[in-house]
Amino acid sequence: MNKTTSMSGWSTTLVSIGLYFAAAAVPAQEADPAALEIIESLSLRESAEPIRNHQRWAEPRKVVVAYWEALGGSKEQFLSEMQAVAGDAEVVLFDLSDPDVESIKGADVYISYCSPRVVKNLQNLRWIHSYGVGVDRCLSDSDVRELDFIMSNNQRLSAPSIAEFALGMALMLNNNMANYQKAQDQKSWTRSGLRMTSDLSGKTMLVLGLGGIGTETARRASAFGMRVIATRNSSRKGPAFVAKVGLSDEMYELAGEADFVVNALPLTPTTNGLVDRKFFDALKPGAYYVNVGRGKTTVTGDLIAALNTGTLAGAGLDVTDPEPLPSDHPLWAAKNVVITPHIAANSSDSDRRMLVIARENLRRYVQGERLLSVVDVERGY
Repeated sequence: MNKTTSMSGWSTTLVSIGLYFAAAAVPAQEADPAALEIIESLSLRESAEPIRNHQRWAEPRKVVVAYWEALGGSKEQFLSEMQAVAGDAEVVLFDLSDPDVESIKGADVYISYCSPRVVKNLQNLRWIHSYGVGVDRCLSDSDVRELDFIMSNNQRLSAPSIAEFALGMALMLNNNMANYQKAQDQKSWTRSGLRMTSDLSGKTMLVLGLGGIGTETARRASAFGMRVIATRNSSRKGPAFVAKVGLSDEMYELAGEADFVVNALPLTPTTNGLVDRKFFDALKPGAYYVNVGRGKTTVTGDLIAALNTGTLAGAGLDVTDPEPLPSDHPLWAAKNVVITPHIAANSSDSDRRMLVIARENLRRYVQGERLLSVVDVERGY
């Protein structure tokens, strides 16, 4: 029987976010002003009920937190700032690249990426805060789903960085930049044989998945003068800069209007393999496809066929299926494709937001307040 604590039924309230990192610790009972700015500017979701009302909540005794040098700042400072909001709990830092499972056993709070190997060894676990947005890999492990814990994640915190990356991909494809880069590598000054470019302004972008990443992508596309349409699973409501919002099953109808598609979908049983030949055939001829969501939402063979037949004019892929992409995979040789190794979220600003909110959520958990970005385990996001 699935004993994982479901968050469905917990309605969520929109709050909001900004971009600054608090270097100095603040008293445990007070919210970090930098966190409040981030919450407001990115509309982070706050649980409707204080976490102390949840059956799995208890004041933590041992908190384990992943740390690595790329986060910036000293290990001692990082530990001090986490301890300042942890109350009477013991705080233990561990090396993300090589966690010593024995040293973190007994923890009831785990702050890191959701690693099945580690999580399954935490017998007293009550709450996981995932540094990542996607939790599909962790929750796909049946042993993890048998555990009983509360989960929150990094929703929306990497959205500005990923959205800029998605627009960068669209600009590269639209302006033949990948082909010019190849010509530069060959020291070739050439203008021939390349598709005529046009302006983004006036074009239509379809965003699949109008969540945090999708919304930030739509915001930036609108600033370029693009008409933005989108799908979302929950409703047809969207911000003013999105001209039309359809439900997920209306994606084929909307595809016929799209010059560009940005896939920002999470990976769930419903979205697995959703973008397939039927979708590519429904697109406006010569459209571009950018995927910054999850590789498995796209049927790779159908994507390659659409590229090689010219149904798609090009694709920008930060995620693939399989991943990592083997060196002999035919996707490398597909026409007009730009591939990056799942790094769209890698930015110093994204990391700063991640740390600020991880610390703020720890403060909220210890105080029994409303948690940010609680995951609905049944839905997978």
